[in-house]
Amino acid sequence: MGKLLVFGLFALGISGFFYFDFGRFASLAALQENKDALLAYTAIHPSETVIFYILIYTLQTALSLPGATILTLASGFLFGSLLGTLYVNIGATLGATIAFLSARYLLHDFVERKFSKKLTSLQAGFSNNAFQYLLTLRLIPLFPFFLVNLAAGLTKIRVTTYAGATALGIIPASFVYSNAGTQLGNITSVKDIGSPKVLGAFVLLGLLAVVPIIYKRLQKSSSKAMENK
Repeated sequence: MGKLLVFGLFALGISGFFYFDFGRFASLAALQENKDALLAYTAIHPSETVIFYILIYTLQTALSLPGATILTLASGFLFGSLLGTLYVNIGATLGATIAFLSARYLLHDFVERKFSKKLTSLQAGFSNNAFQYLLTLRLIPLFPFFLVNLAAGLTKIRVTTYAGATALGIIPASFVYSNAGTQLGNITSVKDIGSPKVLGAFVLLGLLAVVPIIYKRLQKSSSKAMENK
């Protein structure tokens, strides 16, 4: 009964988003049009705005709804680069953890049927070194954020390990987009933010996260070679 209730709430939330066309607010144009009103409200109700923002980001991530990029940009011009990054991190980590737990305990069979082909390679990676693998996936978005959330839920990774790797791995991208949000009026397209230099930096960070895994494997290989001799 509990599972059906939670599943119903998830379905209701997603259906409501599309039925009421809340997606129209998840665009750069809508954000720029309403920035003065949002700034004015934030100035009058700073604490409420922070709480409301984190809740919205958590729900967006938990329900795998569109709009993460726009919400991250909003954090920058509302709260500044550093605080914006912090609030994004809290909301995204909480939402991703809810999605992870939902996949593990509530939507296991549905997720396996729906994404079985895409999940195979992800699950194989998690079986080797879950923390390092997840950290790399967060730093280099080779797979959609929501798909990683669901795939991780079908593995044996611990919740604390999952939340820790997620919180750490999303910091660079969160900062880049939050920082860009401080110059919201100068942005003509979201694509302008993801420049080759920025993407290259993410790739380098991801490769750094893989280094310990490669080092351990090389150590094992050399040890086996010495034993065979």
